[in-house]
This record gives sequence, C-alpha cells and structure tokens, in this order.
Amino acid sequence: MRDRVQFGLMLAPYLAGLAVLVLLPALAGFGLAFTEYDALQPPQFAGLANFRDLIDDEVFHIAVANSLFYIGLAVPLRLAGALLTARLLLRPKRGIHFYRATVYLPTVIPDMAWALIWLWILNPIYGPLNQSLALLGIDGPSWLVDHTTARLAIVLMMSWQIGEGFVVCLASLQNVPRDLLDQAAVDGSSAWRVFWTVTLPSIAPGLLLLLFRDTIFSFQANFVPALIVGRGGGPDYATTFLPMYIYTTAFDYLRFGYAAAMTCAMYVVTGVVLWLQYRVAIHWRLGFDDAV
Repeated sequence: MRDRVQFGLMLAPYLAGLAVLVLLPALAGFGLAFTEYDALQPPQFAGLANFRDLIDDEVFHIAVANSLFYIGLAVPLRLAGALLTARLLLRPKRGIHFYRATVYLPTVIPDMAWALIWLWILNPIYGPLNQSLALLGIDGPSWLVDHTTARLAIVLMMSWQIGEGFVVCLASLQNVPRDLLDQAAVDGSSAWRVFWTVTLPSIAPGLLLLLFRDTIFSFQANFVPALIVGRGGGPDYATTFLPMYIYTTAFDYLRFGYAAAMTCAMYVVTGVVLWLQYRVAIHWRLGFDDAV
C-alpha cells in the first residue's frame, strides 16, 4: 500500500501537467469546433456548420493533400535513412561516437534555425545545393518558386532530421540475438537474407513504433518549414499543410471555431493513416504482435 502511495505521489505532478496542459485544452478545442468564435465576442453555438464548411473548402482539401504527400515521402525517407545510418554505424570503430553524435545533431537544432539554414541552402542563385548541382552540369531548379519543387524542398529539408529514429534503430540492432545471426552465417545465408529473415523481424517492433510516432509528428510539426521556407504556405498553396492553414485561419482571419474544427479533422486523418499502417503491418506480419 505504501509503495502505491509513493508511486502515485511521483506521478501526480506529471498527471497534473497532462491534465492542465493537454487534456483540458483538447476538450476546450473540441467544444470550440461547434461554435463561431472570433476572440472578440463570446462564442456562439453553430452546431455542425464548421464541419459542413470543410466539405466545400478547397484550400482545406489542398492542405490535406499536401500533408499526405509530405508524410508519404518524408516518413519513409526518414525511417530508411535512420535504419541505414544505424546499420553503417553499428560496429565499434575509431571515432564512432563522433559520427553518431553528428547524425543526431540536426535533431537538436531549433526548428527556426534549421529552417533558416535550409532557406540559404535552397537559394537558387548562391545556395550550395544548386552550386553543387552546377558542378555536375545540372541546372538546379528554383526550389521555392515552382509548385512541385517547393513541396519536394520541404521533404528534403525534413528528411535529414533522423536523430531520434537513428537512436531507436541503433538500440534495436544492438539487441538482435547474436546466436540467430551466427546460426544464419553458419548456414551460408547471404547478408541480404540474414537481414530479411533475422534482423528485420527482430527490430520490427521498434520500427513500427518509430513509424507510428513519426507519422503523428509529421502531421503536426511541419508548421515552421511552411512558415519560413515556404513563406507562409506558398507558392500557390504548395506548402500549405494542415497546421499552417489552421494557424492562418485562426490568427489571420479570427475564425477560431473553424480552425478548431480543422484540428479535429486533422486528428481524424491522422487516425485513419495510423489505422492503414496498422493493417499493413498485420498483413506483412512484421512482428507487430510482439510489439503489442
């Protein structure tokens, strides 16, 4: 009994912070989605009007499509990059700690600083990316001017932040049972077959957890790149993701109720994507049962 009380006291500050900073604002935002509210007058109940307006909002549809495009490219690239880098830096060697810290470094750079760095990298005139392409005889595009390349630029920018995924993949690879690897080597299995039949099933729980986490993170954490690199979601709404559109709707047009409805819709879209990933994981049997 005493241990339970001590455990409850230890959790109390965290639970209080969770309730005050997360649960209550979430409930207030959900309630606000059913009102018309401009922060100047008291909220007026509007029923499902905000949700009906989403059906005819073309910019909202563009924001959803942009978000899905971003997630469909950035999440697999980050996951593959984290796994490949962890595999390359798995074995102890001279300077290995420096290399691992270098991989993790972009993750701890503030989002604003990271966006400004890439704003310079993507400059079509003096940016190092286009200058490097020019050395190869390739005429680099105007990354942030063209509709297609602007979205790809955001994906490229965020694909380098693999630090947290790298740590998870590295820990998972280090915990692969050594006896299974030795047995596969004795049987004469190729490196690819060992990875596919031994390593991948062993690290699948960590990869799936990382996939789900990165999907949720990607839906919500692309505001700064769209604001700084995309200059507010341009050009022509190419980098207008859901967080960017929710922000402009709430604070530029003072439609807080409608922005809250879009936030609820974003959570629904996120849930649908996670459910599809769950079904794919079950279908391919990549150790999902062991993960849960």
